[in-house]
Amino acid sequence: MKRRTFLALSGATLAAGAVAAGAFAGWTLGGNGVQPLLLSARNDATGKHYAVGYRLDGSQVFATRVGERCHDVVAHPSLPLALFVGRRPSTRSYLLDTRDGRLLQTLESPAQRHFYGHAVFHKDGQWLYATENDTSDPGRGVLGVYRLQGGQLQRTGELSSHGLGPHQLLWLPDGETLVVANGGIRTEAESRVEMNLDSMDSSLVLLDRDGGLLSQERLPERMNSVRHLAVASDGTIVSAQQYMGDPADPVPLLAIKRPGQAFQHFALGEAQRQAMKQYSASVAIHSELRLLALTAPRGNRVFIWDLDSAALRLDAPLADCAGIGTVAEGFVVSTGVSRCRLFDCRSGAITAQPLQLPAGLWDNHLRLV
Repeated sequence: MKRRTFLALSGATLAAGAVAAGAFAGWTLGGNGVQPLLLSARNDATGKHYAVGYRLDGSQVFATRVGERCHDVVAHPSLPLALFVGRRPSTRSYLLDTRDGRLLQTLESPAQRHFYGHAVFHKDGQWLYATENDTSDPGRGVLGVYRLQGGQLQRTGELSSHGLGPHQLLWLPDGETLVVANGGIRTEAESRVEMNLDSMDSSLVLLDRDGGLLSQERLPERMNSVRHLAVASDGTIVSAQQYMGDPADPVPLLAIKRPGQAFQHFALGEAQRQAMKQYSASVAIHSELRLLALTAPRGNRVFIWDLDSAALRLDAPLADCAGIGTVAEGFVVSTGVSRCRLFDCRSGAITAQPLQLPAGLWDNHLRLV
């Protein structure tokens, strides 16, 4: 979708909306007294692309211009580093110092590979795994393996994703098992055109760190592309899908794999399923509050469910909602056209309040560190 690029509100630039630190009362601060840092890709009103970091009171930490639109952000587990991953089919990602936004490295994918928009650091901080496309055999999924040495990421090899078009990957709580969302879609180099909608093969895969296949599961609907992931502290996996078939097909776009159980649809109300318009974006789990949240930008809706009972807690309008992440109070959600919001979930009635962050032009994902 061509979203956000020219949907600027009047005067909504990267510097707009910044306020003095501490101006927004109510945030739960970390042990060092510092508010969470929100990392995301964002455009400005002219369509230029930035990797940005903001405190949740609206104060800007950095806004670093990059050469293209990025997708997800992966923070280093112990160092002030984050990789802003290029949006498919980008061949570049950007390693930044999160203290000031200095560009430390423009990471290039090797020949006949491009990034799919997501990556993860291993808990030891030395290794990074990124989903990639093998363009010599279009759609064949690989995980590029990179080692952080001397402040630079160096590619050391790759693993098979055991599927086509891998998108997001995350760690299970053991920190040694990877869960990979194979979207099942075949694309050429430098293209976002789907080549195999009549023969899609999407799957949820568990791998050990050496690439050994532990399990591979599929949903019943062949054209239901497994895309985005969230993992709870107890090992529950939730995936958000995009359905590539007939818009009228009644296909749920959330699936869940609870520990020891099969990968299956998450129970959705029909009104919520229809409101998603066959497209879901970011998904997040709040392990402490046992809540699951999802953004559906085509339907302009944010949803929150009880993770254990599947009871709907919130179905709220939010135009072009995008990234979602957890804070102590609940969830922070960004949008492409309006103000970011905090959804406070600590009481029975979930409340929403706008944040003093720049309005609009936020991209698909955000990370809070």
